[in-house]
Amino acid sequence: MRKLIIYLLLVTIAQGYCQELNLPVFTQQLADNDFVVSPTYAGIGDNLKIRANGLTQWVGIKDAPDNQSVYADFRIADQSGIGFSLYNDRNGNTIQTGVKFSFAHHIIIDYYSRQYLSFGISYNINNFRIDVDNFQSYNETTGVPIPTTITDDRSTSNNNFDVGILYRNKGYFFSFNANNVLDKKIEFNRALEPDALLNYQIYSGYTFRSKTKKSVEFEPSVYYQMFSSDNRSSTDVNFKYRKFNRNEDYFWAGISYRFLNDQFFKPLNIGPMAGVKKSNFYLGYAYQVTMNDLSSYNSGTHVITIGLDLLRGISNCPCTRSPVHD
Repeated sequence: MRKLIIYLLLVTIAQGYCQELNLPVFTQQLADNDFVVSPTYAGIGDNLKIRANGLTQWVGIKDAPDNQSVYADFRIADQSGIGFSLYNDRNGNTIQTGVKFSFAHHIIIDYYSRQYLSFGISYNINNFRIDVDNFQSYNETTGVPIPTTITDDRSTSNNNFDVGILYRNKGYFFSFNANNVLDKKIEFNRALEPDALLNYQIYSGYTFRSKTKKSVEFEPSVYYQMFSSDNRSSTDVNFKYRKFNRNEDYFWAGISYRFLNDQFFKPLNIGPMAGVKKSNFYLGYAYQVTMNDLSSYNSGTHVITIGLDLLRGISNCPCTRSPVHD
């Protein structure tokens, strides 16, 4: 029991220090929502895409991290797109909320070989707050609860930017993203917080059709993230299967495998994913099993995604991504 308490304390401290660095990315981008990873994906689809995610981490542990987010992006011209996202992230008594506004421009490198280069930028507004409603003070001698001396929520705001680049060649894609490129100004009474918020993300994969069934697609992909403050990093290895019908509706299934790069291929999280798209409606679910010492005390991480695709056919530009690859 003592080992578990110490472990949870360290995890809580680590989460508290890094919460302002970046929202947790588990498998949300695989739920037909690449815009989660990078602003470069804004406006690539041929519709207004809206996705809402609900993520609950380490179910069974009190005050475990919990996150809700909404993403939307659409084309504003033949080769440009905009998007925005809203999120609420709670980890115990720490709460982070914020919004991102994104812009992307897509360049046609070669029309016939379908090579495209995209550039994106996001402006981020983050608010970090400590909820004092659950704080309780005790008399040091008797142990009797007494009124707490902390009576107001402590909060701070941070403005920052993300920048990214995306290359596509038929079914192949490679994106590089730098999140929170500006350092944060640290107040004298918050010296333990990191001032370097920068983290790098690489997302790459290949989508190809089955040679025997043209309505079936496969998509292996890799997601890499590294934090510049302490150089810690992780890698996700993913695989997806899609089956389309004549109306371009589809269902998909897949699996994701995450490991820390200083513990190469030793699993940190692993789990299945599945989803379905019917007409304009999308529904997805992902589950990840925790493979470290915390696995005995929780039932894993659950992610639910619901979405709508509206205004289909907003652009006929060739750099618009088709749902089915030739």
